Amino acid sequence: MLLEMIFAGFGGQGVLSMGTLLAYAAMKEGKEISWMPSYGPEMRGGTANCIVNISDQMISSPIVSKYDVAVALNQPSLKKFEPRVKKGGILIWESSTIKEPPTRTDINVYAIPAIEKAINELKNIKVMNMLLLGALVKINKIVKIESLLLALKETLPERHHHLIPLNKKAIEMGMKLV
Repeated sequence: MLLEMIFAGFGGQGVLSMGTLLAYAAMKEGKEISWMPSYGPEMRGGTANCIVNISDQMISSPIVSKYDVAVALNQPSLKKFEPRVKKGGILIWESSTIKEPPTRTDINVYAIPAIEKAINELKNIKVMNMLLLGALVKINKIVKIESLLLALKETLPERHHHLIPLNKKAIEMGMKLV
């Protein structure tokens, strides 16, 4: 099993954090991973993405041109990566701000209003990425939620550990939105 994924959006939306968290969770489960970030010099507000590959066997290359899964947090990312999802693959998109929805019918498409839910129900926009990650884990079951929560403690700086319960709640909410 090899799952090739890309997370993409604006810098500051938590794209790299999503990939890091998923990679750590997979490592906790003894899986092979590769994590490759890409972002412009502006970081916050510029474009950012990261490729995460998870496998039960050695991964030959972190570089991927077609994806099993794409998670798009903004319109430019959706436009760029929708065509690069493999036939039968998964596309998860942030539906509260992206105005032009995906058009492909040969992939599994999931609209998640992560920003709207993060603001209105969780009162913190910074956890919108966790809503999308929760949706992804529910859809493809690549890692267990327990591994994801354990990885959260390791990837989140200690000064932010008081936010772990909120992140957990966001992940669980994302799982219910699917």
